[in-house]
Amino acid sequence: MTSTTALKTVRTLIAPDKFKGSLTANEVAHALAAGLRSAADKAGKTGAIQCELLPLADGGDGSVDAAVAAGFTRHSHIVAGPTGAPVQTSIAFDGTTAVVEVANTCGLALLPGGKLEVLKSSSRGFGDAVLFALSLNPARIVLALGGSASTDGGMGLLSALGFAFYDGQGHQLEGSGSVLGQIDYVRRTVLPQLAGTELIVASDVHNPLRGPNGSPAVFGPQKGAAAQDVTFLDESLGHFVTKMAEAGFPDAEGLAAHEGAGSAGGIGYACLLLSAKQVSGADYFLDLLDFNARKDTCDVVITGEGSIDEQTLAGKLPAAVARRSGSRPIIAVAGRSLLPKERWPDMHLTQVFTLAEYTDQDSSKDPQLSASLLQKIGKDIGTNLLQLSFT
Repeated sequence: MTSTTALKTVRTLIAPDKFKGSLTANEVAHALAAGLRSAADKAGKTGAIQCELLPLADGGDGSVDAAVAAGFTRHSHIVAGPTGAPVQTSIAFDGTTAVVEVANTCGLALLPGGKLEVLKSSSRGFGDAVLFALSLNPARIVLALGGSASTDGGMGLLSALGFAFYDGQGHQLEGSGSVLGQIDYVRRTVLPQLAGTELIVASDVHNPLRGPNGSPAVFGPQKGAAAQDVTFLDESLGHFVTKMAEAGFPDAEGLAAHEGAGSAGGIGYACLLLSAKQVSGADYFLDLLDFNARKDTCDVVITGEGSIDEQTLAGKLPAAVARRSGSRPIIAVAGRSLLPKERWPDMHLTQVFTLAEYTDQDSSKDPQLSASLLQKIGKDIGTNLLQLSFT
């Protein structure tokens, strides 16, 4: 990084994603900012580094928090957790747009005792949150898919929104992967509130519902699915698609093969049945949080996530940030980086700092250590920026 003019103040935009399993995006941003400011204080240049914090999300866990940090209002609500036990969750709303996320309603992190329950888990809680959002009369609802514990094709979501599923004996079924194959008929109800509300799916998952690249095969194992469970769930989702076609969705089969239908254990499929519009999670949230306007007032952009690797280059949030940042210096911070230095130009990165370079310990599950290391990294970044700006 070079400086052609002497700057009296360095304006930084700190726009990271979460460090999954360790820190939220908001916590990452605050730790880096604390380090940057301490560098200015130590140099006797208090205030020489200005920090604007913009915690980000890409449609996965942390989406509601990112919206709240950007000015949305948090609304709390109790929903059914992934295995049915009530959990306290929240949505974000700015008077027009509501943000609802899977991770804080029926996500893996909410499983009691952390025990994986891929067959028993349901997307019902996500549906409860969507229903609550509808009560606020939004013009649109952003459906942030990611981190789900379930593989139920969105059966639980649809149940919360007025659909009813029955077995051959006329008993109503609760949504879960274990009962998809028991569905005999579906009573389809359309909520009046849905008719006037735009639904937007924010996700960067492109998998179809079924098959070798489908939700059970690709994401089932991380939710606890053994090989026989993957086969069972794939076949059960096929039955579910057939029953949705019989319920009045003539395009049910085609939508199951659509990109993104397999996101969040098939919740993406249910969203497509509800005529939701699919968008890139990373780019949509950057627009929602007004990233372009914010970066235009800054000299340096600092972004990051837990791991920077080939998947990052494929379009994850830091890559989208870098793409939009123009010619200004872009610094990435990560827990670890598998991207060699010669690949940094692919993301227009000036520097990459990793927690792994600052410790021999595993910081990925240690929030306190991660925050401390990020402050040290922030201080080093700040020291470098001051040297370049005041020479």
